[in-house]
Amino acid sequence: MTLEEGRRVRLATDLRLTGAVTRADGSATAAEAEAGTGEAAFAGFLALAAGLEGTVERVDTHERRQSDAAREYERLKSLLDGFGHQMPPESRSRLEEQIGALEPEWTAYQRERTRVTVRVRFDNGFVLDEAPEDVFTES
Repeated sequence: MTLEEGRRVRLATDLRLTGAVTRADGSATAAEAEAGTGEAAFAGFLALAAGLEGTVERVDTHERRQSDAAREYERLKSLLDGFGHQMPPESRSRLEEQIGALEPEWTAYQRERTRVTVRVRFDNGFVLDEAPEDVFTES
């Protein structure tokens, strides 16, 4: 499913968000100022229940960097496709073996090539940013 800005969505699963608290304006919290460390204070967790509805504010597509093995697969496959018919049988079979060994890495890269994240403003006012699109369904 590809989400679009302005679309209404529903949270498909319960989410538990944990981590540090930082203010949107970048200023220190009282605990940070008191500690003088400049590190964010631990906040515990926030739970969002499945079924919570909101509106998509932004959709970001992130391209995964191609690994060396996936790049080598692509290079060798191109070599085989372009010149395989001219190669001696031993060289061709060795090249096919190398390609076969790299195929799982190539398949994984193709499957996870792009990652889509969204920013959703829920009806209760919460904003969830950089969330994977697959945790939402259209409402």
